[in-house]
Amino acid sequence: MKLEHVAINVPEPAAMAQWYAEQFGMRIVVASTESPYMHFIADDAGSMMELYNNPAATMPDYANMSPFNFHMAFSTDNIEAERARLVAAGATAGEITSTPRGDKLLFLRDPWQIPFQFVQRSSPLI
Repeated sequence: MKLEHVAINVPEPAAMAQWYAEQFGMRIVVASTESPYMHFIADDAGSMMELYNNPAATMPDYANMSPFNFHMAFSTDNIEAERARLVAAGATAGEITSTPRGDKLLFLRDPWQIPFQFVQRSSPLI
């Protein structure tokens, strides 16, 4: 079995899909103009996220949610440059930390306060 997508109930799926497509080089695969406004975005490897707004569900309080409870992680070869680039694009960023195995980690929040992470691995996990 293969993971097909991860879905996130968000306040502005169309705007978020556009921001992630522009900032992460992803492509918008589906862009619905009818409720719940599903937008599927995919990277070059075929990993997908579904961004939608379903009023039947309570919107999570992303701004007050710890990134340790929920985040999306993206790999990078230059965490410092990506931090600067994403902050210029409207993200807020924490500090870069290192793990005992030499990985660099960075939590950020997109303009909608949804947490995401950059990971610069010292060696690939898979």
